Amino acid sequence: MSARLLDGTALALQIRQELRGRITEFTVRAGRPPGLGIVLVGDNPASAIYVRNKLRAAGESGFRADLEQLPASTSLDDVLACVTRLNQSDAHDGILVQAPLPASMGAGAAQAVFDAISPDKDVDGFNPTSVGRLVQGRAILAPGTPSGIIALLERSGIRIGGTRAVIIGRSDIVGKPMALLLMHRDATVTVCHSKTPDLPVISATADILIAAIGRVAFVRRSFIKPGATVVDVGINRVSDPAQAREILGAESPRLADFERRGSVVIGDVHPEVAEVAGALTPVPGGVGPLTIAMLLSNTLKAAETRLGRGSKVLGF
Repeated sequence: MSARLLDGTALALQIRQELRGRITEFTVRAGRPPGLGIVLVGDNPASAIYVRNKLRAAGESGFRADLEQLPASTSLDDVLACVTRLNQSDAHDGILVQAPLPASMGAGAAQAVFDAISPDKDVDGFNPTSVGRLVQGRAILAPGTPSGIIALLERSGIRIGGTRAVIIGRSDIVGKPMALLLMHRDATVTVCHSKTPDLPVISATADILIAAIGRVAFVRRSFIKPGATVVDVGINRVSDPAQAREILGAESPRLADFERRGSVVIGDVHPEVAEVAGALTPVPGGVGPLTIAMLLSNTLKAAETRLGRGSKVLGF
């Protein structure tokens, strides 16, 4: 068996194209484009790449996208003040604070910042109010990666209701909201993590397996029920040539990327899984592009909601 690849890049492009008419309509009605404010603190290279990709996608799609870039030495109070300014801005409908924040800010800094973002502008869905709405099945703005995965499954014709889903990873960003979105669509969900005993056995019961544990090529053939749908959320950069060859195989064309760039991105799922799974997301080109597409979708939803609330005053 060779798994069907679920092309997240193509679907993300389709979603962004579908948003264009609504973006134009909003811009005409509001007299301005939908606005996204992104806060980047410090000099984490991966975060810088993610933010650059988000800014480019937003600009290409007709959004106003502004970057608030702060040095690693910035205090938590200064970050909170930046969020407050964006909360009060009429030009910004969505706010995203790129994680992780510098470790020097302390363990509770990220949650303090997420708590400060207005729920109406919380396009990442991390504010406690947003999380509560998600638990109750009435979220307007749900986290981008889990939402993108749902879109990929549904638009790929993969049944969710009545299936058994297993999630490896319990993070607030992916694992927990993913479980809620699947349960709201009538899947029976098991959430596993690093302390789960018999993890391969439990994983092999899944019709839908979501791997979001952040460990390169962790999920092997033994984890997979034949024919299962496997979604790989992992983005792990491998710079050891021996490790890259061991995981990818000596004949893999992706080794050419390694030679050219000095590293290669590999997910949480080992390539051998493609021989057992029925459907599989590639890395790269699977979940990542959808995360950005759903960020844009959330920003537009936030903009439309704000406009609707002010429509009587504005005369619309």
